[in-house]
Amino acid sequence: MTKFDEATQAIRVDDTTYDVCLDDGYSIGGPLNGGYLVATVLRAVVDASPHAHPVSTSAQFLRAPRPGPARVIVERLKSGRTVTTARASLVQDGQPFIEALVTTATLDAAAVPDWSGGPPVTMPGRDACVRLPMPKPESNMTLSAQMEMLFDPPTIGWLSGEPTGRPEARAYFRMAEPQDPDPYVLALAVDALPPVVFSAGARGWAPTVELTWHLRALPAPGWLTLLGSGRLISDGWFDEDVEVWDSAGRLVAQSRQIARVGRG
Repeated sequence: MTKFDEATQAIRVDDTTYDVCLDDGYSIGGPLNGGYLVATVLRAVVDASPHAHPVSTSAQFLRAPRPGPARVIVERLKSGRTVTTARASLVQDGQPFIEALVTTATLDAAAVPDWSGGPPVTMPGRDACVRLPMPKPESNMTLSAQMEMLFDPPTIGWLSGEPTGRPEARAYFRMAEPQDPDPYVLALAVDALPPVVFSAGARGWAPTVELTWHLRALPAPGWLTLLGSGRLISDGWFDEDVEVWDSAGRLVAQSRQIARVGRG
């Protein structure tokens, strides 16, 4: 079991209840990363389902949970031969922190697309990409140590005061500990990029309010490519779309979230 598998582990208590322990190694300056939290919820949902893969997830973030013990409560809404739909709540101290609707199915790892478009942006090679500087220990940015990311240089121009002026973020991604990507790693990956509003000139914590993501295929081993963009920044809100492409050049995940613009 990898560190990530352990950090997202859900232990069955009964048919609807799972114990989890939220790991402080996935913190972004204090709050836990939303993709990590969703991955933890999905462990419970999939265990409670007759189907193996979370193909569609919509999560509402009600408040930020703290690291430590919590529970996931799963309510099956409908189950059929090809899909099961469930409601899942991440609860801590009797309060719900995330409410999610999840559809599970069983994907064929050998499936060949009937049609597929290409990536919307061509990434430079990994040797032309750059890493973010290691965060200072007092920043409590522990998430950075859990993954390896190589960024398309223009999309991190905000670090040197030269943002592109467009909401965008692009990087190659893999876990820091050797691990082939799976649906739970993809749940983390869709929320792993710096907020796209940084490249548009905004700074500060940008809390996710709602995140929807779709598992489109089971990923091949190797690096993932994350392509993030936004369409509108207005009235203190922004949207962020992310596509995840695997090492075989297949689209394996898509997400959209709406979030608040941070204050730097």
